[in-house]
Amino acid sequence: MKRWPTFVLIIEVFVVVVFSLTYDSLDFRIYWLGGHAVTDGTRLYDEQLAAHWFTNTPFMAALFTPMAALPLTPARLMWQLTSLAAFTWACATTMKLAGHRVSLKVAVAGGLLLGPVWHSFFQGQVNLFLLALVLADLHRVAQGRPAGIAIGIATAIKLTPGIFIVLLLVTRRTRDAFTAAVSFAVCTLLAYAVAPDASRHYWLHTFYDTSRVGVPYISNQSPLGALTRTLRGTADVGDWYTAIPLTIGITGLLIAAAWARRGDWLTAVAVTGVTGLLVSPISWAHHWVWIVPALAVLIRDKNRTIAICGYTLFALAPMWWTPYIPEPLSFGWHLLLLPVANCYLLAGLFFLGHMVVRLHQGVSTITKEASMRRSQPPRGRLSMRLARTGGREGGLECTAGRGALGGEGAARPAVRFWRDAREYRP
Repeated sequence: MKRWPTFVLIIEVFVVVVFSLTYDSLDFRIYWLGGHAVTDGTRLYDEQLAAHWFTNTPFMAALFTPMAALPLTPARLMWQLTSLAAFTWACATTMKLAGHRVSLKVAVAGGLLLGPVWHSFFQGQVNLFLLALVLADLHRVAQGRPAGIAIGIATAIKLTPGIFIVLLLVTRRTRDAFTAAVSFAVCTLLAYAVAPDASRHYWLHTFYDTSRVGVPYISNQSPLGALTRTLRGTADVGDWYTAIPLTIGITGLLIAAAWARRGDWLTAVAVTGVTGLLVSPISWAHHWVWIVPALAVLIRDKNRTIAICGYTLFALAPMWWTPYIPEPLSFGWHLLLLPVANCYLLAGLFFLGHMVVRLHQGVSTITKEASMRRSQPPRGRLSMRLARTGGREGGLECTAGRGALGGEGAARPAVRFWRDAREYRP
């Protein structure tokens, strides 16, 4: 029975390898073609690659310049195997943040069955690298170590991880936020040095243009995508919509900061990741890899029912089951199908609400353990010496009663112990 995670994981790795060798993943092909086009003026953003627009940053395209020198199939296999390594790293870091000893094989094997994860492999997407970079940096933050470089790199690759720079600011990790901003700026300037024309075109005209992607497409599980499908057109969503991501963004960051102040950085990471998905106008189904730390929070805090429901929802991805019809909506719309068609969005909103309730109900497992440690009598220098000597000081048993020599002299070490404890200030 204990061998089943290994068996499942071997099958999954085999499937990834075979799939990489046989299937032409669309998004990876666009990345690969972007590596060819990045130095060719503004062609990266003026012309479609593989019948689709390149929507990522020039830095992302510049990173693919070396890989573009390889044939497509070997490059894709290398990319997918590296993505698998990044996901394994992300799972290991998540478990460290959770403080729970769970088999890494179980975590990776189970995680690969989640819709956003396998969809990232299906498309050849970059999401698993972003997840690993952000988690690695925030694990350093949780340890009180300098951080920010990895978050800056992730933001330079794709703008959405920039919300974690804001998290560092609101949690008063100002130096780390500055490091992340500098890291982002350095990567962006490097891309400008490689492709100045493409960089100017992207930052002046392209990065805020959502018309290059299909906002109503069912894979877009953002509030804008849901409203566009409901109102049957982007034009029907007015300027008032700006208030929705602004409200969600402020609320989500306040929730994340509250958990960070309690020392629970895993919950802060999960809440911020989900908030970023709800704030972004485009949150494709494969962007929702932040379900991994979110599920880890629920499992750690023993919210098993919610965790099982969440895992089932993201493993089945039922929005793809809605009936397909021709343009403009691609997938059928019906009032009774709204919860199914927007299930990732609703799950994200539920998670934020659940984390607010948890704030009022009590604290997470990790903060409970920290509170228990703080509630114990603090140790002064004498108490630490007693712990090292097995409760003996000067050869005498340090008890409140009579010692080996009798009289009150034997009790004095114990009296000094409790006096030191009362007077100790951490």
